[in-house]
Amino acid sequence: MAQQIKPVGHIEAVQGPVIDVRCDYLPPLGQALDIVNGGNSYVLVVYQHLDPTLVRAIALHSVSGLHRGMQVYDRGAPLHVPVEPACLGRMLNVFGEPLDGGPALAEVDFRNILADPPLLADTLPPTQILETGIKVIDLLCPFVRGGKTGLFGGAGVGKTVLMMEFMHAVSASMHGVSVFAGVGERMREGHEMWHEMHDAGVLERALLVYGQMDESPGVRFHVGYTALTYAEYLRDVLESEVLFLMDNIFRFVQAGSEISGLLGRMPATVGYQPTLLTEVASLEERIVSTRKGSITSVQAVYVPADDMSDPAVSTVLGHLDSVVILSRQQAAKGIYPAVDPLKSGSRMMDHHVLGDRHAQVARAVREHLARYHELEDIIAMLGIEELSQEDRKIVERARRLQRYLTQPFNVVAEHTGIAGERVPLVRTIQDCEAIINGKYDHLSEADCYMRGAMPE
Repeated sequence: MAQQIKPVGHIEAVQGPVIDVRCDYLPPLGQALDIVNGGNSYVLVVYQHLDPTLVRAIALHSVSGLHRGMQVYDRGAPLHVPVEPACLGRMLNVFGEPLDGGPALAEVDFRNILADPPLLADTLPPTQILETGIKVIDLLCPFVRGGKTGLFGGAGVGKTVLMMEFMHAVSASMHGVSVFAGVGERMREGHEMWHEMHDAGVLERALLVYGQMDESPGVRFHVGYTALTYAEYLRDVLESEVLFLMDNIFRFVQAGSEISGLLGRMPATVGYQPTLLTEVASLEERIVSTRKGSITSVQAVYVPADDMSDPAVSTVLGHLDSVVILSRQQAAKGIYPAVDPLKSGSRMMDHHVLGDRHAQVARAVREHLARYHELEDIIAMLGIEELSQEDRKIVERARRLQRYLTQPFNVVAEHTGIAGERVPLVRTIQDCEAIINGKYDHLSEADCYMRGAMPE
């Protein structure tokens, strides 16, 4: 609602969500403005100063009902959200307003959603891995505690399912809180997430922030910042571990591209906005750990046309500690989670961090799978009988490893009819070592598929 009785000016032009306001004085860039039309209120964010009395703003609501000449009020501050510890267990929108039918948050303490990252001297580097119980991830591309992980994949390869399983697995073991940002995704996924977290009993320790696919680009662009603001608040005030999940950061880039086009900026590489690097960095650089607490981030990244060289994908890739690449070829073979073990990795894959045994087993698993990948064409053309005895043994063990690294998930147990399994990292290393050493050569590949740990 309007904060001042005297208006700052009036609407001069409306072009979709881009609104030009003729002002008595120039509100600063980033300032929030309000328009009231009967029972409806609209929030604008100032993006450009066009001349000494004209600003260009982006509307964060549907603009139906706006017309030239309407009065515009200055909120007196940038876009901010109410913060309080009672935000846990809630579902909110980009303005911090409830979407779950519950009471509004107390408007006592506010935080601006566009803020600077902490000082470099106050941040702590991530030094530990975070065990998830998902075999292929813990072994080959471990998540970093207090770091950033990206789940990359095209449409329909399982990014959201893997993220929900991770949330399910870690919510108990971390004893922290979760903040989930639904950026430009389908409302169906929001309903599913809400009900599954409620049924699993983890909703009291989580906060969901949604800006959905049908909302304006201004909302889709800012909702990630709102969720991150709540994550920073929980880190600083509760001094706890915060798990920050974002689905999907590509929609954030897409919304920025829409806004850039609406403002008349010249597109840059492959049609993306010229400010792509800055916008992604303004979000990613705030996901840090301090002495008060840590933020561990997992981000789903949609890969358009399965092209990993896409500028948006490459930009996000540069900020991450761990990279999990989901492959359509793996999914086509029935290998779920469809993680590509040769392309995925983590900067923590070092024997000083993991220990010698983990590093050696992970290297041996990769070598077996890489050799199998090299020989696949020969096997397809000539048959496995044409391979040398040594290569045939490597291929058979690699196929067992490939099937062992599949896993039934708790979040889809209702659909698959297979109970979810969680496997400790120590057991995963032990089983993979045993498969490589030939202990399970007598088992068929089907015996290794979609199970938890191997039998003793």
